[in-house]
Parts: sequence; structure tokens; C-alpha cells
Amino acid sequence: MVNEQATIITLCGSTRFEAEFAEVNQRLTLAGCVVISLGMFRLPDLPDYDWTVDGSDLKGRLGRVHFQKIRMADEVYIVDPGGYLGESTRREIAYAESLGKPVRYLSQEP
Repeated sequence: MVNEQATIITLCGSTRFEAEFAEVNQRLTLAGCVVISLGMFRLPDLPDYDWTVDGSDLKGRLGRVHFQKIRMADEVYIVDPGGYLGESTRREIAYAESLGKPVRYLSQEP
């Protein structure tokens, strides 16, 4: 039995690109990679809960979780159709680079 470690890749990018995340996730998984993606693309609809006054810092918690996903990865893959990079994605790229993680971009693939 061959003891080969799969490359762990964390996907980063805007939540507006849900379809593109699914395509990249599938392609990389079929290539034999372990893919870590976003946990959600929109806030859940909870009865009687107003996300606009969320005092629990949900966005901050989700950001910290995603930074942990970046730390767990061998490589970071940016889902950036047309080269779009939002503020959060730029922050994630800077963090990945500060850790010495290789960063690839969907927009730069053939």
C-alpha cells in the first residue's frame, strides 16, 4: 500500500461565487486533493433572529475559523472569477502569504 499524503487546499473568495466554489471543489477533489471550503454562503434564516443586530460577532468568528482553515492547508486557492478580490479575500491572501502558504488563483488558470 502506498502511503501518499493528499495535498490539503483551502478555498478562499467571495461568497457571491457559490457555483464557482462548487466547480473548483469538485475539480480539486477529483484530482486527489483534500479541499476545505466555506462553511456557508449566506447567513441561515433563523426564526425570530435579527442578524443586523447580532451581538455575538458572527462575522469575526467566521473569519477566525477561516483563518484556522488557512493554517491547516498546504496551499490556498483563490476563487476569483474575473480577478475579483474583496476586502476579506485580500486579508486572507495576506495571512496565507505571511504563513508562507502557496497561493493559486482561479483567474490565472488556463
